[in-house]
Amino acid sequence: MTIVGLDDTDSRTRGMCTTYAAAVLAERVRRAGGHVERLLLVRLNPAVEYKTRGNAALAVHCDLGVDEAFELATALVEETAETGDDRTNPGVVAVTDDLGAKSDWLRTLPRRAIREILDPETDVREPLESGGYRHRGWGNGRGLVGASAAAGAWAGLGDRGPVAQPADWTYECLTYRERDRWGSERDVEPESVFSVAEEFYPDIWDTVDRGEGEAVCVPNTPGPVLYGIRGDDRERVEAAAEAIESEPVARRATFVTNQGTDQHLQTVGPGEITEDRAVRVTGEVVEGPETREGGHVFFALGFPNSAVAPLQCAAFEPTKRFRDRVRALRVGDRVTVCGEVSDETCKLEKFAVRGLETTELVTPDCPECGRSMESAGANAGYRCRDCGTGAEGKVERTVERDLEVGWYEVPPCARRHIAKPLVRGGFDGPTHPER
Repeated sequence: MTIVGLDDTDSRTRGMCTTYAAAVLAERVRRAGGHVERLLLVRLNPAVEYKTRGNAALAVHCDLGVDEAFELATALVEETAETGDDRTNPGVVAVTDDLGAKSDWLRTLPRRAIREILDPETDVREPLESGGYRHRGWGNGRGLVGASAAAGAWAGLGDRGPVAQPADWTYECLTYRERDRWGSERDVEPESVFSVAEEFYPDIWDTVDRGEGEAVCVPNTPGPVLYGIRGDDRERVEAAAEAIESEPVARRATFVTNQGTDQHLQTVGPGEITEDRAVRVTGEVVEGPETREGGHVFFALGFPNSAVAPLQCAAFEPTKRFRDRVRALRVGDRVTVCGEVSDETCKLEKFAVRGLETTELVTPDCPECGRSMESAGANAGYRCRDCGTGAEGKVERTVERDLEVGWYEVPPCARRHIAKPLVRGGFDGPTHPER
């Protein structure tokens, strides 16, 4: 089996899409007499500043020889990649499924690329060259990082990889537009999208955002994708894609993917929080939520019995109603937060309430007349001015909370591709999924 990795053929402003390049490559492999075993879509570290949008890398698994598959891929990139954009720097890597001379390096690379910021030269290009891999980079060659990671992903992620854990692959069926429609407004029937989302849920997810009334499966970029259906079952995502009413369809392709898996998150302790990585960390709210300019909501997560400074956590305006969940937190609540850390702030993707502060200290009421007492002076407690009754200090009062123990998440309109929706299950507590 030959694996061809592709990355960075698209542009933020000019369009294109590397998934499209992979789908077309698969068609050309078949025309050349080859068999395509699978198409793989791998979402890498969302904190990478050089990403176009979702930081996806692609791989085509086929039975052509390495040299022939490599030539098909490089010719395709020359033909379709938006290299006129200086931010577009494609890469192609071809290898047999034994992963070549540096198989350990290539097997561990995908998880590193999902969780770290890699150096294109020392972490990727040098091992490619010393290992004798067929590869080519355009521009500054940064796309070789994703192409190499995609090439090693099937072997390197899940139960095939160096970290013992169950494989967690999901599916996305992508539907593509006719070439002359690229850049124009998409014609997708909203009612059919919402109907499909209802019929196939929870086997498919992140198709619509009911709270915002938005069909999130339909992009607004100038590229070739018409819509994409994500889910846990290949047959179901394909059936859902076929049921949507839209403009004419040029082609469809179904990808095996790590979308919706939380593979980017690393469970860390307070002293292990690192910039430009996505973390899962538990602490206590030490500064209550504050809504700042722009509608962004911030709070501080502290770590009792630790010298580590509190971590600023933020729910930004695009997370919409999720901010109300964050605003409902109080000082003393114990929570686990998940998100990318940059500029010393955790950009929240989800959080779990582990324990709620359910009491607060308040000025006592007079047991005789029910009026709120007043301070009797420094260290003198409280006294009712009408009845003369007194109290030594403040008293506890039960607080009604708008939150429950369990997991809360951003809505589908704000979800990162790699973030795991709560509806997929497997979380260590009750869940409150968004739809």
